[in-house]
Amino acid sequence: MSERYELIDKSLLLSYLFYPRRQHSKPREGDFDLSVPVDSGIDIVCRAYPAAADGPWILYFHGNGEVVSDYDGIAPLYKNRQLNLLVADYRGYGASGGTPTFGDLVADARKIFMHLAANFPTEPKPDQWFVMGRSLGSISALELAAAYPALIKGLIIESGFISVADLIRHLGLPSPGDLGDLEKYYCEMAAKINLSALVIHGERDRLVPLRLGRNLLEALGAKEKELVTIPLADHNDIMFTDSQKYMSAVEEFIGRNR
Repeated sequence: MSERYELIDKSLLLSYLFYPRRQHSKPREGDFDLSVPVDSGIDIVCRAYPAAADGPWILYFHGNGEVVSDYDGIAPLYKNRQLNLLVADYRGYGASGGTPTFGDLVADARKIFMHLAANFPTEPKPDQWFVMGRSLGSISALELAAAYPALIKGLIIESGFISVADLIRHLGLPSPGDLGDLEKYYCEMAAKINLSALVIHGERDRLVPLRLGRNLLEALGAKEKELVTIPLADHNDIMFTDSQKYMSAVEEFIGRNR
């Protein structure tokens, strides 16, 4: 797995893809943190925002400059619609150990999902999971959707992409070399994803342009897939430009696929 990302992980590009922050606050009343062991001496901290005891859970992978406690202010939008949210950090972020790499990002997503599916601390334990990825987190969500289709009810991608090379070119970042094999892998992986999918993207996203979101949707093999664009929204204000449209799309998608 890690060999696939070796070009990225041994290049200067890594410092542009990850912006780890050690900020971590205590969960608010009713919420709780979970530590997931992913390597020797390294745990990833996730934050759970329960809303409905018998409802599905969204396992959410955030963007590259965020940490789980940033979602304390966003989680109420999910709670208000009775949607349980569980946000995962990355190595080196918040209270999680280690140093982030692209290879570990992908490998850890699998470990996190399988650990949570088997060891969730509440009763009743979740029997329905959705995976969601924002920006960089879209890679983690796509990997899980491809790896565990029988255990996941649906895939949600926000401000995401399928082509690392296209994103590098758009941002003018230093290329680590020939990413042709990695691009081929992602296209083939996406084509095999047959879970129902929702892609949400800001109309004016300057960091990850809307065309990359459209390319991602087109690459997915799902028969049921939908693109919801948020007018006037950029990359980092998409949740607040039209939270009603955003959250309605998420709620309706989950309602159709439970």
